[in-house]
Amino acid sequence: MTTAGAFGWLLVILLLAGCGAGTTRTPPADRSPGQAATAPVMSGSPGASASNPQSAGKLLVIVEENRSTADVTAHMPYLTAAAARYGSATQYHALAHPSLPNYLVIAGGSLFGVTDDRDPSAHPLSGPSVFGQLLAAGHTTKTYAEAMQGTCATENQGRYAVRHNPWTYFTDPAERTACAKFDVPAGTTTSGPLVDDVKAGQLPTFSLVIPDICNDGHDCSAATADRWLQDWLPVIESGPDFTDGNLTIVVTWDEDDGSDGNRVAFVVVNPQLTGRVVDTKLDHYALSATISALGGQPPLRESRGAPDLLRVFGLA
Repeated sequence: MTTAGAFGWLLVILLLAGCGAGTTRTPPADRSPGQAATAPVMSGSPGASASNPQSAGKLLVIVEENRSTADVTAHMPYLTAAAARYGSATQYHALAHPSLPNYLVIAGGSLFGVTDDRDPSAHPLSGPSVFGQLLAAGHTTKTYAEAMQGTCATENQGRYAVRHNPWTYFTDPAERTACAKFDVPAGTTTSGPLVDDVKAGQLPTFSLVIPDICNDGHDCSAATADRWLQDWLPVIESGPDFTDGNLTIVVTWDEDDGSDGNRVAFVVVNPQLTGRVVDTKLDHYALSATISALGGQPPLRESRGAPDLLRVFGLA
């Protein structure tokens, strides 16, 4: 046999060996909220494989207030239908009570030792937020806070609750300057910063949308929160960011009502998803890590090691 012939047979043998080799996936270890998770288990409709995904590009997160998953299922039919159509995580957890520390985890990757809902003057935080981290990396970000007057308001105003607006707690000069520019009132579905950016296809890399304390279900019913989502989600979905496949929308809760171990609903709306259900234990650390990953940045503080939720859902 010639040298060339021998090489050819060797190549065939190697290729056959490669085709027969299987891929072993280590099952994820169970963990408490806040601990890092390994690769998630996903289930859903046929064809909802995570193979060859396309990047979602932008992320818009809406945070609602103080509901168990059972309450959401029973009293929020519009959102429940969206979860069934697109995707949800069934074992997603908040990390604390009351509200504020959960928002700080999302924005900063840490509870920061906070155990109350006091305003920014009581809890000045140094170091970067995910908002400042994205901006420093050359990306864009905004908070759209309903009922807020002006920008980056650090005190309660009517139905605006500053404890639900975590960027206002970060005090480094660059954070304060950016908050004053990019932490803006949401407006309405017909006028204001959010609908203007939606219609123009100019939503930032990461958007945090904060309904007021009625529309988030804190002071009003779950049905009220569902109607607010029914008004807003079609508007956001009609914008070019979503219709071009460049935007993922997440709806979740800061905390539960104390009835279910702080397990909360987590709904993912993206046209690439069809009935995707993720049953791995996840939490707000993972959401914080996901926001950092949008800018190609490492997760902040205790969110290091948490999974990227867009990857969990096959969207990155």
